[in-house]
Amino acid sequence: MMSQLSDDSIELLRELIATPSLSREEDKTAALIKGFFNSHHIPFREKDNNVWAYNAAFDPSKPTILLNSHHDTVKPNPGYTRDPFAADIEDGKLYGLGSNDAGGALVSLIATFRYFYEKTDLKYNLCLAATAEEEISGRNGIESIIPELGPLDFAIVGEPTEMHLAIAEKGLMVLDCVAVGTAGHAARDEGDNAIYKAIQDIEWFRTYRFPKESELFGPIKMSVTVINAGSQHNVVPATCHYTVDVRLTDAYRMEEVLDMIREHVSSEVTPRSMRLKPSSIDKNHPFVLAGLEIGRTTYGSPTTSDQALLDIPSLKMGPGFSGRSHMADEFIYVKEIEEAISIYIKLLNKIITNEALAKR
Repeated sequence: MMSQLSDDSIELLRELIATPSLSREEDKTAALIKGFFNSHHIPFREKDNNVWAYNAAFDPSKPTILLNSHHDTVKPNPGYTRDPFAADIEDGKLYGLGSNDAGGALVSLIATFRYFYEKTDLKYNLCLAATAEEEISGRNGIESIIPELGPLDFAIVGEPTEMHLAIAEKGLMVLDCVAVGTAGHAARDEGDNAIYKAIQDIEWFRTYRFPKESELFGPIKMSVTVINAGSQHNVVPATCHYTVDVRLTDAYRMEEVLDMIREHVSSEVTPRSMRLKPSSIDKNHPFVLAGLEIGRTTYGSPTTSDQALLDIPSLKMGPGFSGRSHMADEFIYVKEIEEAISIYIKLLNKIITNEALAKR
């Protein structure tokens, strides 16, 4: 069975790679996934470009584990030397856009779901969700279907982690800031230069360290990334607009960080979103301990994912290496997918057949 699951996974991934699926344009890969479920007689549900299914013996009285990954991709990197949609296999590498991020994780989770699909002795239900718009943190992705999935107790989010356990993930808050002064003529001693006011705040962003630091990530990182002010050389600018990228850790809630920033700077500070929160799971959670027992290690992930939108304990875990994501000539090793299916099954077997854990 394992050999067939691996073969099916590789073939499905090649089909997904060959089908363009930019964020908000995933309808064709959604159709492929639905066709795959139909061919294996697995009923599914859908909303927009999201597709999900439950194990055959689903029992609403049991806790439910979500297996989730995404089927959208970014645009091909301009540095590609290969056809990003060719899905060629060479020297054990499966090339193509989305192969590593996160097609390998998605097909491996689908295979794992199939392995358990017809089993009747499980202490947990399984819900497999192939979702859209992850790459743009879109609102028509996993966030839109969470209310329809029913109660969820735990999640595995498939992203390239080399099948190790990302037990924490940084959050992201992008701030649009405006320093406000008064316009005046540069030749005269008039006006209140908004650039100078912004400089003071920008220096604070550059040098400030929050009192609490994460055990896994260290300090929160704030970077001023865009700045715009002025209209002509002889006018003192009344406003200076700048953007700050804030990478949050599990040491603070997002709202706390925003409040502290506003207390320290004079600029007007407006967050673009408060959705991509930092996340973490207790190191003694049964899933973490089970992962350690089968030889995996734990770490904190500096990148964000749909994990930020889940309000339940979760692990980010999948085949592939994060450094290959979004790169030119993206690839995943075929053996990484084969190994991922085996590891996912070992991990879940330690949990979903354990009645004592299911009652915790």
